[in-house]
Amino acid sequence: MSDGGKSRTSSSFHFFAGLSSGILSAVLLQPADLLKTRVQQSHNTTLIATIRSIASGPKPIRQFWRGTLPSALRTGCGSAIYFSSLNALRQKIARASLLASSKVEGANPGRGSHSSNLPKLSNTSNLLTGAAARTWAGFLMMPITVIKVRYESSLYAYKSIFSASRAIFATEGLRGFFAGFGATAVRDAPYAGLYVVFYEQSKKRLSKIAAKKLDTVSATMEGHALSSKASAGINFFSGVTAAGLGTAITNPFDAIKTRLQLMPQKYENMVQAAKLMLKEEGFSALFDGMGIRMARKAMSSALAWTVYEELIRRAEVKWKEGAGELL
Repeated sequence: MSDGGKSRTSSSFHFFAGLSSGILSAVLLQPADLLKTRVQQSHNTTLIATIRSIASGPKPIRQFWRGTLPSALRTGCGSAIYFSSLNALRQKIARASLLASSKVEGANPGRGSHSSNLPKLSNTSNLLTGAAARTWAGFLMMPITVIKVRYESSLYAYKSIFSASRAIFATEGLRGFFAGFGATAVRDAPYAGLYVVFYEQSKKRLSKIAAKKLDTVSATMEGHALSSKASAGINFFSGVTAAGLGTAITNPFDAIKTRLQLMPQKYENMVQAAKLMLKEEGFSALFDGMGIRMARKAMSSALAWTVYEELIRRAEVKWKEGAGELL
């Protein structure tokens, strides 16, 4: 297979791996996403009260998973766009860095020896590529994001994605499908950038610790990979850590974004919404839903990235086996 063919296959598989991991995390963790939206829609709403209200109502199991379809569409497609875009950006930077540093020809650009199968870049490059890829994916998926948030809230009684789309367009026009994009971009860009930085640094450090415990430091330095089980564990723990830190820093923008999407008549823009929330409800309103968002993001990001990296690792093993058979 030619290099160009490998590149195309790799790019398409990054898209598929992102789609699969995104759908899986969205379906499994939809109740947490719904509860976060309900808590953020009003500063007077508590998590326990929200759970009791849903549990005591009709069809509680179905209600906890309300909005799963738009959530799966948003997270699945968004993850596919994000991971494939992120991979493309990181591969380009890795190749440019390889050429600039005049390393050995034929080396796998940016590939390291720890738990990751992805390019290894500087903290600055990780920050910028993560932010750029997330902003692009967020913009493309913004309409389904607005529908998802309103579907999850108790302020709207949409019966389907189609009816929600029609209602939003009738009352707010095309602009309604991009409500809260400013706050979303301000939240997602730094979150995604910080996530990749924290994630890669955590993997690097944990891989070294794992190598020392296994007494294989020399083998690791020579490029031998850690076991699949060890790599998956490191990637999952790193995902939890990175998501927790990133979420805590960016939660105020998430709280503002939710208000803009649920009550566009009251909240006109990000700055006005922040001022009004501070005036009416105090500083703590900006951190509504942070606990459940941290838990949800920690699990969803760790799950999505672990599944994504494992699928990529398995695909690369297949490609190597196929290439070996052709030689």
